Amino acid sequence: MANIAYLYIDPLLESAAEAYNWQRKVDCVYQDFGQRTELQKLIADCQDNPPEYLLLRQIEELGDTVAEICDRLKLLESLGVDVIADLQNYQSSAWQKREITEIKADLSKLLQSVTKSKLINRLKQGHARNRLKTLPPPGKAPYGYRRGQDKYIIDKSTAPVVKDFFERFILFGSLRGAVRYLEKRYGKKIAPSTGKNWLTNPVYRGDLKYKK
Repeated sequence: MANIAYLYIDPLLESAAEAYNWQRKVDCVYQDFGQRTELQKLIADCQDNPPEYLLLRQIEELGDTVAEICDRLKLLESLGVDVIADLQNYQSSAWQKREITEIKADLSKLLQSVTKSKLINRLKQGHARNRLKTLPPPGKAPYGYRRGQDKYIIDKSTAPVVKDFFERFILFGSLRGAVRYLEKRYGKKIAPSTGKNWLTNPVYRGDLKYKK
């Protein structure tokens, strides 16, 4: 019986995978990049000739939702495939030998972990799509700007404050001096740490990926 592995790469979160160091012998690796066409082929092959075991990095790679993951895991295990997650405490054959109460408790923890991981990945994917489209990141616009439909727009009522802060800092090279100047001239109180964040913020540096 062949021993197989499956590797899923999300192009928004990972670059093309380097050779993964599997912890067990692998005769064949199915790998998907973005779509899961190879996973469908893997399942079809398992129905014709089930392998001794299937190695994964994590259970999450079986689908985009918890329901998809559970359905595919159940199908593979019903075919007699021993599913093993390298980076998680999961192996079908080992779990099936345990008490049902232990299985339920650990399975609940695993599903909670999978759900949390999927939520985090969706947030990361959203940020990655915004970067690819050169859209501003989610959240409140930096001081001196307001949100437009797909980019930041200069707020004419507050932008002069930021402009004077930078000019004062460039002229005298004093962060605290620039902070005090804003309070004296505009009545705008900011902490030195806020001023430092302004100085390092890519938006104020004119980084085009955020589109002024």
